[in-house]
Amino acid sequence: MNSIWYGKNPLAYLLLPLSLVFWLISSFRRLLYVLRLKKTHRFSAPVIVVGNITVGGTGKTPLVIWLSRHLMELGYTPGIVARGYGGKASHWPQQVRPDSDPVVVGDEAVLLARLSNCPVCVAPERADAVRELLQHTVCNIVLSDDGLQHYAMGRDMEIVVIDGERGFGNGFLLPAGPLRELPARLRRADLLISNGLWREGVPSMTIREPLVLPLLNLSEEPQPLSRAEGETVHAVAGTGNPQRFFDMLQHYGLKAIPHAFRDHRVYRKKDLQFDDDLPVLMTEKDAVKYARFATGRHWLVRIEMAPDPGFIDEFDQLMKGLKHGQEVA
Repeated sequence: MNSIWYGKNPLAYLLLPLSLVFWLISSFRRLLYVLRLKKTHRFSAPVIVVGNITVGGTGKTPLVIWLSRHLMELGYTPGIVARGYGGKASHWPQQVRPDSDPVVVGDEAVLLARLSNCPVCVAPERADAVRELLQHTVCNIVLSDDGLQHYAMGRDMEIVVIDGERGFGNGFLLPAGPLRELPARLRRADLLISNGLWREGVPSMTIREPLVLPLLNLSEEPQPLSRAEGETVHAVAGTGNPQRFFDMLQHYGLKAIPHAFRDHRVYRKKDLQFDDDLPVLMTEKDAVKYARFATGRHWLVRIEMAPDPGFIDEFDQLMKGLKHGQEVA
């Protein structure tokens, strides 16, 4: 669909009637919550939603991880909820640990648990995950990885992440374009941030130099990706936007042989066994699922985001108001 959504493909116009149907259904659903005909659940701790209005990876998960660490620095004890997309658990909600099976709870959930050092809970109904988290863990603020359109989950702050490179594509709603909601939705958000430069006045987040670790020994000292400059590698990405990973490797001087897989793919051993001795570099999200098959040639690339100081200042100011509101209540 990327060729339709992010190009000038005439097929997009043939799909516009379906986009109108999508808009009518989503608008009606939103209206039910506005009129309180469907219940929006409120919680004993504030909820911050980090989401987007487009389909595909925009960098929400790295920002959630950064926010969790920043909230700890501010004196909070955060917890994280997510959908658990791709997880095949027999019941929900599910508490997630760093050693949880990604097939059961989803790959992004395990990644969040490993990198955030926070309690993580997942459920298709996010309100259930929030309740479970608050009932069974020690946390006084909740971050939701995605969930902007899950209006059953009450929220105290919305942060929308925008793909700075691809923007809103052709500007059409699903399925003719990549939009889940129209750009006017951004006016209701508390904060905007773009993954890479987007528009003047919108703060961005940038990638710190990525680190490389062997899948067979994740306790080993990470090495800067730039040390592999000039090497030819297999590059594996099963994400919402695999090209972003491939471009990043090339930016650091690696000669990447790209292997794009669908988002949330459950890997088989043979998927990443190539007929040569070249190193295989993959996103950390893919590494979570492939670790059990790893050999000495398989490496993960750890990516961390750093928001602009302007975003951090705005967020901190909003947190002061949020805290004051709780105290008043």
